[in-house]
Parts: sequence; structure tokens; C-alpha cells
Amino acid sequence: MQKILVCDDDKEIVEAINIYLSGEGFEVIGVYDGYDALKVLETSKVDLLIVDVMMPGLDGIRTTLKVRERSSIPIIILSAKSEDTDKILGLNIGADDYLTKPFNPLELVARVKSHLRRYTKLGNLGLQSEKNVFRCGDLEINDDTKEVSVSGEIIKFTPIEYNILLLLVKNAGKVFSIDEIYAQIWNEEAIGADNTVAVHIRHIREKIEINPKEPRYLKVVWGVGYKMEKM
Repeated sequence: MQKILVCDDDKEIVEAINIYLSGEGFEVIGVYDGYDALKVLETSKVDLLIVDVMMPGLDGIRTTLKVRERSSIPIIILSAKSEDTDKILGLNIGADDYLTKPFNPLELVARVKSHLRRYTKLGNLGLQSEKNVFRCGDLEINDDTKEVSVSGEIIKFTPIEYNILLLLVKNAGKVFSIDEIYAQIWNEEAIGADNTVAVHIRHIREKIEINPKEPRYLKVVWGVGYKMEKM
């Protein structure tokens, strides 16, 4: 049974999420503070974290940052409509997705399942062919081990970042629109996807480019989308 950690200082929200996710067969652990979330992660195997941005004690942004120091599990952040800056910051430091309060519980369940499918696929290393190594200049992706290296240095990526990078590298030279990237990575219709994709692209650039403002690999095609330069 896959285990979901829900962290929100609003106990009613935690309970509501628990009801919906438990009804779909997930085991849910509810906590109300970022510090408690970190304690659970130290002692239990958790498959996905849902964390609220605004909490007393350790907030969702700092919690996400600390989780990313030790784990690549999918993270979905919850935020109020007035916290757009926090949502973007959360994606920048490693969150995979966000939902704005109030949210549809069924949409949350769908996103949880979607992220878990991708994360589980990343873990099935034995199903991959040994030939699944893709190169672009000094950038190399080994899809057997799910490792990305630049000039021989291993770089850590979240599952979403990895999948976007793999899509672009495997199709080097091809331009993908934001909607196309979103549809292929999230497996759903792109509605208001601009910020979400742009943040992940920026984060990828910061990891693979010497100078992200003058990218060598991941280029923007103005008015169209993004592409990985052929090398």
C-alpha cells in the first residue's frame, strides 16, 4: 500500500484529504507542522508528500527545501490564491506540483496518482534497456539508472524535471510548446500551464547550464516553446 504524508496546520483539510485518499486505497499519515513531517520521513517510507505553504513553525517552503536535501519523492504543495510567489518558489526549490485552495479533492487524488505513476516508473530500473543512454554534448542521461550527468558530474533532478529533460534530449532539435510539454509530462490538458512549465525549465537550466542566462543546451524559441540544441 502506497503511503501519503499530508502536512497542513488545518486539521479539517488533513482529515478531508485523508478520507478521499484512503477511499482510493492509500495509507495516509496526517501531521500539522513541517517539523513533524520531517520526523515521519526519517522513520517511515513515504511515497508522496502533500504540504501546505503557510504553516506556523516550519512552513511548507522550508519543509520542501529540507525534504529535497534527502529525498526525490513527489511533492505537491497547497497554497492560497494570494500566494503565487510562494507557489513559484516552491516549484523552484523542488516541488513537483501545486494546487490552489480551495481545491477539488478529486483533482488532488488524480494528481497524486499521476505523480506516483511517474515516480514508480522511474524506480523500475530493471525494465529499461541498456541502450537507453542519451547524449547532448557533455550532457548525458542514462535512462537505465535514471542518472543525469554534465561533464561527468552527476546532477540530481526531481521526477518532473527528469521527465522534461529526457523528453527534450530524446527529441533534440525539435521545438515543444509549453502545452505540448505539459500534456506529455502531466498526461492531462494544459490549462494555465505556462508558469508551471516555465519554473521547471528554469530549474533544469540552473542545473545543466554554466550560465543559465545564456543557455548552451536548453533554448527558448520565442513565441513557440523550448528545444534541446543538437550537438
